[in-house]
Amino acid sequence: MYADHLLVPWFDSLSAAVPGLSVVDAHTHIGGNDPGGFTSQVDELVEALALVDGRAAVFPMSEPGGYRQANLSCTEAAAEHPDRLVAFARVTPEENPRGLLEEALDAGARGMKLHLSSDEFSLDDPRLAGALDLADEQHLPVMVHAGPEVESLRASVLAACSGRPGMQMILAHCAIPDLAHLAPHVDDVPNLFFDTSWWTPANLLALLRLVPPGRVLAASDLPYSTPLAATVATVRCAWQAGLGPEEVLSVAGGQMSRLLDREQPLDLGPAPSQRDDPKTAEASPFSSVLEVVTTNLLASVEAMQRGLEPEVPLQVARHACSVPTGQPDEAVLTSVLRLLDLYDEHRDALPRRNPFTPGRDVLLTAAVVARTPAAPLP
Repeated sequence: MYADHLLVPWFDSLSAAVPGLSVVDAHTHIGGNDPGGFTSQVDELVEALALVDGRAAVFPMSEPGGYRQANLSCTEAAAEHPDRLVAFARVTPEENPRGLLEEALDAGARGMKLHLSSDEFSLDDPRLAGALDLADEQHLPVMVHAGPEVESLRASVLAACSGRPGMQMILAHCAIPDLAHLAPHVDDVPNLFFDTSWWTPANLLALLRLVPPGRVLAASDLPYSTPLAATVATVRCAWQAGLGPEEVLSVAGGQMSRLLDREQPLDLGPAPSQRDDPKTAEASPFSSVLEVVTTNLLASVEAMQRGLEPEVPLQVARHACSVPTGQPDEAVLTSVLRLLDLYDEHRDALPRRNPFTPGRDVLLTAAVVARTPAAPLP
């Protein structure tokens, strides 16, 4: 999907460096009626997962007409592709949430999704109590949208997790509204997790440094990214943050696999920011040149997310990649330039599959590579 075929060498370099790397994407969608204009079909998701030989939790995109049939479509897709997909039921307070969840569980679902902004409700809505109680009783993972448009939900999250210890709550999108406030409390709520489905490496690095590695789950948010591109970003940021091989394996899919199987999650120790081991510091410094490259590429990507062309920031980033032979950043910048060349070579052939400008994932991967000089390169 998108330009995944161009990014395979960067995924392969990480797989070689972390033997046993197994991808379980915590956050993907299928559907064709989302008001935002993004769509994703089952075959696209399955093909994207096949590229990384991975699995994923899948739930419906926004469905203005309700989620009963959309949930059953997810369970049917999971039944057809049991080696790739695990269905979650998306519920709202207005649709008899416990009944909706029970029906989906009977059809094979193994988790629940709550989208607080798109479906316009709050986590502490009393009508959700029955569904949350069922998640507690059956030890289900519960994915909660926690994107930038959501107001603070930390009080309701902590209350829900402490009151229902059998439920495994996952805050999506690096818990953008509340990460700094929730990170100090993770020891109090061992059933709280965070996914990495966001596009800026700064947010991923903050999450991976502030939260214990056993609580971080790799996620793409397909169709906004793909399992391959998101895994490259998450694993590279995990490496840069100082995580070891066992921790990287957990983040990439090991812990999510346990949650899907309703097994006890593993405790992999404290967050890097709480460790005394000097090896948890960034293994390679982030230089001024790399900062110029990263910030300008991210500016390009932001424009592409609005359907525009990358224009001047891309030119600035390319110029910054030109350094004298023998400079400390030379290998990283060479890899970034290879990605920029791939973008130039293929930009006109990439289809506009969704509202993003084609090639956005290539330039975003280049920005991630520039921000993670410690991680392996092809």
